[in-house]
Amino acid sequence: MRKLNLKGKHNSSAILIGRGILNQAGELCRAELSGRKLPSAICVVTDSNVAELYLKAVLEQLAIFEVPVYSHVIPAGEEFKNLDTVSKIYEDLSANRFGRDDMIVALGGGVTGDIAGFTAATYMRGIRHLVQIPTTLLAQVDSSVGGKTGVDLPLGKNLVGAFRQPDVVLIDPAVLDSLPEHIFTGGMAEVIKYGCIWDEEILDLAKKENGSAVDSKQEKEKLESLIARCVAIKIRVVEEDETEEGLRRILNFGHTIGHGLEKLADFTDLSHGEAVAMGMIAAAQMGESAGITEEGCYDRLKTLLQSYGLPTKLPYPVADIYQAMMADKKIQGGSIHFIFIENFGKTDTRKLSVEELRQMMKVLGD
Repeated sequence: MRKLNLKGKHNSSAILIGRGILNQAGELCRAELSGRKLPSAICVVTDSNVAELYLKAVLEQLAIFEVPVYSHVIPAGEEFKNLDTVSKIYEDLSANRFGRDDMIVALGGGVTGDIAGFTAATYMRGIRHLVQIPTTLLAQVDSSVGGKTGVDLPLGKNLVGAFRQPDVVLIDPAVLDSLPEHIFTGGMAEVIKYGCIWDEEILDLAKKENGSAVDSKQEKEKLESLIARCVAIKIRVVEEDETEEGLRRILNFGHTIGHGLEKLADFTDLSHGEAVAMGMIAAAQMGESAGITEEGCYDRLKTLLQSYGLPTKLPYPVADIYQAMMADKKIQGGSIHFIFIENFGKTDTRKLSVEELRQMMKVLGD
C-alpha cells in the first residue's frame, strides 16, 4: 500500500492507494483519525449502481467505529448532480440527528464524490469528517483528491461549490475491475491529461499493449503506478494553489471546452471523460494553429485517445459549443484563463477575452 499526504490550508488528506484496501476501509479510516474526536454517526453516500457492488461491504467495515452507520443512495448519473439531490441528503442527515462532529463517506465516482463533498462542506456550515472512496478511474486519479466539490445548475457545470479537503481518501484499484469499459476509458482521459500538462512519461505508460486492458498482473501494476503518479501531481499542484488562483488552473486543460460539450449533451449523452478528451484535442488544435503548441502534439494526442476509443471529433457546431462555454464559472470580466500545452509536460496559460477565444475556435470548424 502507498500513502501520500496532501497538506491543505485548513486540513490535510491522507491518501492511501493499494489493491484490496476497500476490505480494510474501517480499520484504515479509524487509524488515520486516531487522536481526533471520532464521529458519533456515519452516513455513506453512494449511487444506485455502486450500492449493489460495494455498499454492504463498506457498511460492515465501518461498524468498527461502533456508532450508527446510515446510507443514502442517490440516483446514478450526472443529471442528478444538483441541489435537489443535496437537499435530500440534508433531510436524511437532519432526520438522523447528525451533528458537526460526524462523518460523511463518499462511495462512488466523481459525481458522488462531488455531491457528498459539497454536502460535508455545507451541512451545519461544515461537518468534521469526510472520507472519499472513489470507485472509478476518473475519481481515483483526479476528483477525489484536492477538495473541489460542487453541483450543477441548468446554466452550467459546477456553478455551486466549495473547497473541502477530505480527511482520508481510499483508492483501491481492484474496484476498477468491475467498471464497464466505457467508464474506465473515460477515466483514461484524465490520466492522459496529466501526461499532457506535467509528466510526458505518463503518455508512454498509458500506451495500450496489443490492445490489452487491465487483465494481466503487469497491466494492473502499471495502472496502480499511473494512479499514484497522477495523484502525486495533483498533490503538488493543490498544495501550491489550493483555491485555483494560479497553478491549479492547469488542471483545467481540456475542461473549458469539455464543460461546454457536457452542457450541450444535457449532462447525459457524453461522459465527463469523453468531453475532456474532445476538449484536449480542440485545445491542441487551437494551440498548434496559433503557434503556441509544438507541431505534432495534436496527432500524437489524437492517436493515444483513439486507442482507448475516446472521441476526438466535436459532435456539435463550434458556435453552439462557444455559446455553451459562456456560462463557465471561470469567465470573469469578459475573459478566461485558457490552458494550452507548449509541448507534453509544459503548459501555457493564456488570459483570453471571450472574443479572442471565439476567433481561436474558428480553426475547429463550423
